[in-house]
Amino acid sequence: MTLTSQDGSYRAAAEQFGGAIARLARGYEADPGLADDLVQDIHAALWRSFAYFEGQCSVRSWVYRIAHNTAVSHVQSRMRQGRGGLVSLEDIEPVASDIDTEATADASQTSTRLMATIHRLAPADRQVMLLYLEDLTAAEIGEVTGLSAAAVATRIHRIKGLLARQFSTQEDNR
Repeated sequence: MTLTSQDGSYRAAAEQFGGAIARLARGYEADPGLADDLVQDIHAALWRSFAYFEGQCSVRSWVYRIAHNTAVSHVQSRMRQGRGGLVSLEDIEPVASDIDTEATADASQTSTRLMATIHRLAPADRQVMLLYLEDLTAAEIGEVTGLSAAAVATRIHRIKGLLARQFSTQEDNR
């Protein structure tokens, strides 16, 4: 691939998937400044990756694969530094809402609580859930993550069950 076609491929992908990359970065990193850094890292990795893109999968899958590989490396690096705070699905505790309920709309609270819970998932589970929230199918998620579609569907089912339990428990406690 020539540098010009690499630049063009990157620009087209960045324009089409820039919003998704920003959402994914916020899904992987709760700190806004670090999420901005992650967005830049993903864009740099995406530009470099187009030198090797041979069209064996869709551009969409390629972009998500690069974004998630970069994000997982980011999360793993943070965990090695002792800044992870991640737990398995079985050990996750409900996230208390410390938001002023009178000042914030219910939808915003739900979204904030959902993202707080997702931030606490192990990287592999977080990756699957973030891709699911981006409306990728189980097969597409499998293409990005290397998991089988059945394994993806199982993880999605388990995570959705966890979220339903947490949200119903917190609603019952109100």
